[in-house]
Amino acid sequence: MTVILDTHAFLWWIDNSEKLSETARKVIADSNNKIYLSAVSTWEIAIKDQLGKLTAPKPLLPFFTDQLHKNNFHFLPIQMEHTCKVNDLENRHKDPFDRLLIGQSIVERIPILTIDSMISAYKEVQTIW
Repeated sequence: MTVILDTHAFLWWIDNSEKLSETARKVIADSNNKIYLSAVSTWEIAIKDQLGKLTAPKPLLPFFTDQLHKNNFHFLPIQMEHTCKVNDLENRHKDPFDRLLIGQSIVERIPILTIDSMISAYKEVQTIW
């Protein structure tokens, strides 16, 4: 199985949070699965850290690089096709980070590991939780 982590799923995984569902925990822990951390999430964490909405380890680049390596996650860069897909989406979800994750999910045909029910409202997107 291949999945894209929503930002909260990534943060809850690295914090070993009880907020992470049992299904999500099993999917991430299964070494047979390909788990993507999107550039969208690294961007969201950087912005929210700067705004004081969360506290991220500094410096960010070594932190993300270490987490990718430590957890055997793959990095999903943002492509022009992803950003253009956002323009095709119904305006249900207002969060620009989630909208870009949705665009990536649709273009790459990869489900998103997320608790966010607004994401699952998009019929083209498969979610796992």
